[in-house]
Amino acid sequence: MTEFMSGGRRRIDRVLAPGYLDGIAALELDEVRIRRAEADQEEVDLSYARRLIQGRIDILKAEQQQRRGGGSLTPPLGTRSDEAIVEALKRILGNERRTDHGLGRHLTSSPSRVGEHRREAERAVADVGGSDLASLDDPQLDAAIVSLSKIESRVSRSRREVQQVVDALTAEVARRYNLDKLDSVSLADTL
Repeated sequence: MTEFMSGGRRRIDRVLAPGYLDGIAALELDEVRIRRAEADQEEVDLSYARRLIQGRIDILKAEQQQRRGGGSLTPPLGTRSDEAIVEALKRILGNERRTDHGLGRHLTSSPSRVGEHRREAERAVADVGGSDLASLDDPQLDAAIVSLSKIESRVSRSRREVQQVVDALTAEVARRYNLDKLDSVSLADTL
């Protein structure tokens, strides 16, 4: 679950709680940094979860294209060797340019809840039947893409909300550094 729940105990629930940013100007700088690190880590985790889901969507769309005669997975996955499938997945997930990429933010840490997000993505794929592509007829494949796209949209929305919190905390840290600079300059002027 990558959405805010009021009163929840997860990191996302803390970071997106209505009062998380209240009074940040009065907090000790160390506390602002701690909150920023916490929010930053949540952004990294949401980015990871989002990419896992996007990868599954890419695989389903490639299967959809292949069925319509325009994909790069020909022959069908079920008749290919493991090596051929890996090569096809490299093309699908690596070389193609994404048109639905995020804000291009540089993430400085690694996901902290890799297993949790992988399980969530796997559950999402299992819920839509996306793990056995051969068993899906065309309408089921279309429905699976729509379902995963909705999940990806929710994760993206949560990620954007967390990014706003990170930005507010970063701005507060920057404001304090600028105040310290001004104080230093003012002090030097009076001497």
